[in-house]
Amino acid sequence: MMDIKRRTRNLYTKYGTSCPFQLAKMFHITVLILDLPGGIKGYCQRVFRRKFIVINRNAPEDEQRFICAHELGHTLLHRGMNHYFITRETYFAVGRYENQANEFAVKLLTCAEPMEHGEPLEWYLRRCGIPPEMDKFYF
Repeated sequence: MMDIKRRTRNLYTKYGTSCPFQLAKMFHITVLILDLPGGIKGYCQRVFRRKFIVINRNAPEDEQRFICAHELGHTLLHRGMNHYFITRETYFAVGRYENQANEFAVKLLTCAEPMEHGEPLEWYLRRCGIPPEMDKFYF
């Protein structure tokens, strides 16, 4: 079984950042912010040995950070595969790879930010840029 929490902590310790945009740059992954069809939040792709993360320009800025972390998770955890981050309005089943990428994004974005004493979990996760529907991946 994959220990995603350990992998994200190791990334943070080794590279000194939990910013998915900075980590992508360090891994030579090109991040593009483009107009995408409404249902696609982002995707990652490998073309001729070059890796790309593409994020929907119409997503709010704080959500773009989560999308980047999610796609970075796919790139680092699921090598050799292309993935599309589809909104919940579709009828696609969320599979194991999507769950792992969601968990990676949540763990990455929270590993550098300690929870304040007495801070409710919900507030902590929002402060770290975690969308409400992703709370279940914190544990």
